[in-house]
Amino acid sequence: MHPETALLATLAGAFGVAFLFGFVATRLNLPPLVGYLLAGIALGPHSPGFIADVSLAGQLAEIGVILLMFGVGLHFSPGDLLKVRRIAVPGAVLQMLVSGLLGTGLARWWGWSASASLVFGMSLFVASTVVVLRVLEDRGMMDSIDGRIAVGWLVVEDLGVVLALVLLPAVLGVMGGGATVSRGELVSIVALTIAKVAAFILVMVVVGRRVVPWLLTHVARTGSRELFTLAVLAVSLGVAMGAATLFGVSFALGAFVAGVVISESDLSYRAGADALPMQDAFAVLFFVSTGMLLDPRILLEQPVKLAGTVAAIVVGNGVWSAVLMIVLRHSFAASVRLGASLGQIGEFSFIVAGLGVSLGVLSADGRSLVLAAALITILLNPLLFAAAEQLIAWVSRHPALLDRLERQTAPRVLTTALFEAPPVRHVVLVGYGRVGRTIGEALERVGMPFIAIESDRRVVEAMRALGVQTVYGDASRAGILEHAHPETARVLVVATPDPYQARHIIERARGRNPAIEIVVRTHGEEEQQLFEQLGVSKALMGERELAFGMAYHSLRTAGCDDDRADDVIAALRGGGRMPTREFASLVPAVQAK
Repeated sequence: MHPETALLATLAGAFGVAFLFGFVATRLNLPPLVGYLLAGIALGPHSPGFIADVSLAGQLAEIGVILLMFGVGLHFSPGDLLKVRRIAVPGAVLQMLVSGLLGTGLARWWGWSASASLVFGMSLFVASTVVVLRVLEDRGMMDSIDGRIAVGWLVVEDLGVVLALVLLPAVLGVMGGGATVSRGELVSIVALTIAKVAAFILVMVVVGRRVVPWLLTHVARTGSRELFTLAVLAVSLGVAMGAATLFGVSFALGAFVAGVVISESDLSYRAGADALPMQDAFAVLFFVSTGMLLDPRILLEQPVKLAGTVAAIVVGNGVWSAVLMIVLRHSFAASVRLGASLGQIGEFSFIVAGLGVSLGVLSADGRSLVLAAALITILLNPLLFAAAEQLIAWVSRHPALLDRLERQTAPRVLTTALFEAPPVRHVVLVGYGRVGRTIGEALERVGMPFIAIESDRRVVEAMRALGVQTVYGDASRAGILEHAHPETARVLVVATPDPYQARHIIERARGRNPAIEIVVRTHGEEEQQLFEQLGVSKALMGERELAFGMAYHSLRTAGCDDDRADDVIAALRGGGRMPTREFASLVPAVQAK
């Protein structure tokens, strides 16, 4: 590989092979993450053929970590976490403690050092956010009570990882170098690290939460999508770099706090949607670069250790989580299903293991063991769900046992009153220009609830001043339409003039709610036919409706009675006229005469 083309070759190889392996994994009903890890193994130094630049891929993967943690921060809601704190907080803390102790004890039994065992144990106590969220989405549980508990559980785990990323360099950096540290020195190191983190968070709370939303608001008012995307990337990468340079904290923590700061404003939806493509792309590079570090020989040379690691993950993360939720008085079936979803490890385990290697504490074989165990547990996750469903079915056939388990849930069972219920049977109105405003006023006059989606920041601010419930962003982009809850809506009205955008909106809405009625605005008969083929309820062509209105008024002014005028317009609507394309073909012939 030529040095001058190393970056291009690494990007082309990583994206190309990751696409192929990810596509195959998806076709096999496996998470694409499995394909990305296998792609990294294929491109890595432990496999024959093309070998990508591991160090260069690692630097690109660091951007993936920053954007990944930035996305976690964007979706972090202290309010939602507080609502499920009785289950998510004690459950996740106890689960991490037990899982970490299992992994640490297992490594100590193998004869590893205390530092390596600690890092190994901490690599096993957090489930993959990517995998769990995908499971919740596939099962339609994201907005349910159980889904909120699972997300809250993940948030506590993620905060635990953030804390680990902050403290491990300070504590293990000295220990990894072989120096002995007294208890007083250890306390001072931890105190100094926490003080730096506290100072950084204080600056972001006092200054960042005012400056960052203010900056993004003014950029959004320009109407430039490119500038807003650049602003989001500049904030996420800039804050991460500034946090590392000025306060000595990790890139990951800086990006996470930047996301939390933005999450408190209504700009978080669009920021997340605009950062998502870059986040997805660099996250793929992160998984590929992680796979490059996995030595497949670990599967053959250390099968017993690998089996023990997998068992520790399944028991410590999956089984123990289910037991804790039952003890914390959650329903049996939901506890078992949520436990199954948590029975694996993923991206944050890679970050912790990689940090341990960089500090000289964890060996390369130890990291390979973590990576291989993650790959296997993700592959086993569907089987774990199948076993969970069989267990639920078996317990349901034994009423006495089920009653004993469910009786614990009665005193403190959670209800939907804890959460703001999503709207039901409402209208989703995309676009609030001249057409959308008229539709919105009509809906308001009859008392029909609706949620509007608008991409012009100035219009959104005016709508909210009038009390209109509005989502800011482009409804055709991932992560925007979902906030208007199309899955529970009765009607989707697309009042924007762009047919390409409208088509993407329709496809996203149909994916969330196949039964939703759709009304769309068009500008030509070909567009109208296309939308009708997509199954929209009504495709209205603006010029045609204007012509009908003018024709009706002309007929009435000329003396035609109401019934006759209605019949004529109805006949025209029914197709009793010459198609535009056929008329246009006659124009040249008429002009020739």
